[in-house]
Amino acid sequence: MKQLAYFVSALLLLACCSGILASCDIASANDVTMTKARLLDKVKGGWAGQTIGVTYGAPTEFRYQGRMIPDSVEIPWGDPDYICDWMNKFPGLYDDVYMDLTFVETYRRLGIDAPVDSLALAFANAEYMLWEANQTARYNLLNGIKPPLSGYWKNNPHADDIDFQIEADFAGLMAPGMPNTAATICDSVGHIMNYGDGWYGGVYMAAMYSLAYVSNDIEYIVEEALKCIPDSSRYHRIISDVINTYRQNPDDWTAAWQLCAEKWDKTLGCPTGAYKAYNIDAALNSAYVVIGLLYGHGDFGRTLEISTRCGQDSDCNPASAGGILGTMLGYDSIPALWIEPLKKAEDMKFKYTSSSLLDTYTMSFDQALEVIERNGGKIGTDNVTIRCQKPQPVRLEQSFPGYSPLRKTAYNQVLNESPLEAPIDGNAIVITGVVSTDGDPDYIAEVEVAIDGKILEISKMPARKATRKHDVYWNYDLDGRPHQLSVRLLNPNGQNSVTVYSVFEQTRE
Repeated sequence: MKQLAYFVSALLLLACCSGILASCDIASANDVTMTKARLLDKVKGGWAGQTIGVTYGAPTEFRYQGRMIPDSVEIPWGDPDYICDWMNKFPGLYDDVYMDLTFVETYRRLGIDAPVDSLALAFANAEYMLWEANQTARYNLLNGIKPPLSGYWKNNPHADDIDFQIEADFAGLMAPGMPNTAATICDSVGHIMNYGDGWYGGVYMAAMYSLAYVSNDIEYIVEEALKCIPDSSRYHRIISDVINTYRQNPDDWTAAWQLCAEKWDKTLGCPTGAYKAYNIDAALNSAYVVIGLLYGHGDFGRTLEISTRCGQDSDCNPASAGGILGTMLGYDSIPALWIEPLKKAEDMKFKYTSSSLLDTYTMSFDQALEVIERNGGKIGTDNVTIRCQKPQPVRLEQSFPGYSPLRKTAYNQVLNESPLEAPIDGNAIVITGVVSTDGDPDYIAEVEVAIDGKILEISKMPARKATRKHDVYWNYDLDGRPHQLSVRLLNPNGQNSVTVYSVFEQTRE
């Protein structure tokens, strides 16, 4: 019933908004006029800053979990071929960009009124590898669960993860000065793979990109964009804590980092990060983006360095910070130290796409012009006038409401040899595990999950990485009483192994 209620509310929201033509409850702020050349400069700055940021943070990604990267650790930069080398040797690094381009290219192909089902289909059938919320959503989509239910927390244990946060840049870049319109774009796309804080991460990043077109004050951008997030949400409280700490101590970014570590660095829902230093939650990593933006004081290099040295997802976070600041500064104002290595790579196509950065600049600029005009702005021969919007909060939604971690028990049991039998007493469980890719690539494991002898599901788990089920099984509607869990492989093939890693239990208030 909760899933049905969410689905109905989502339909009502879509009914009150008209795609990306307009957003609900828009309040006009003022008109801003700029030259087309300046608008293009900002579009280019956003994409360039994002690409530079993800490359800069590449050597540190998730190598520092629950700790800052000390100043003694050098983060390399300066080689004029540095970005080209990364794009050639490790193209998967640029998921921050090529996943955005999935949606940008779909809008180019179908127009900016492209239905969410088409956007979801392009995402589900793309060739790139996915993880966490994205991969769970892909599995959901390929198995008949459509958006917004594909990202809903009862269907996706990773709903609060960072996934949409790193993919939402395009939405803000499409909507200059129009954070509510950016949020409307995020409502359809973001719920393909996320919900709650995971969705808010994308809404907030997109709102900052949007406002970066029309303000040169990074503090204003950070604070004003937060008005798009309901103030009673956990996400809003985390970012507010960072902003308040910055106001009290604007020269020491480690003070804000320490506050986050003590108060907010705890995974509530993600089974991968539960009881580990690893934290891929959108809210914490968003805080690291904001720390970089605020304490960087508008300096491009310093902004990237701080957001990287916060640790955790330390390539995606400087990518977001660099993209937002790059939009504010504009391409031509990004210092030569950073922009020159990018220029050598601008004509290289990102893997899994048909687009280079040069192509992306043009696509994104054209889409921004259309969104401006559709939302009451004017497109002249040389100038554009943007009908700016005052940020309005999106609806309140929270994943795993009332749930908290109870325990995570490691098993690492190969089901080919014997079934897993385990006691449980939580209100929710997530069983993590994997099918090996050795052996038959077309093998689909059938894993029977039962409680007290009653079969709850026969989980279909493909061996192929692209279509795999990220977790074996999850259930958020248990009664919290003692039970016996059984996990059994029904169709061993003698080639592929199936391993259960752990059982993560949550309790409910």
